[in-house]
Amino acid sequence: MAFVITEPCIGVKDAACVEVCPVDCIHEGEDQYYIDPDECIDCGACEPECPVEAIFPEDEVPEEWQHFIEKNANFFK
Repeated sequence: MAFVITEPCIGVKDAACVEVCPVDCIHEGEDQYYIDPDECIDCGACEPECPVEAIFPEDEVPEEWQHFIEKNANFFK
């Protein structure tokens, strides 16, 4: 999994990230957006577009939001 969308997205769901994704790997969930780890090409285009800074490379997800890595993976199961 290249990038993970975390807690600041919840309730905001701005969709700026969706618009810039070249492979359409960002999908809308009930409370937030999710990045499909099998489709993501690790380009990073989404990260700077997020107005609430909710997108992180998987290995840089802040400690308090580590559970979003599993939440994201589970969304696509």
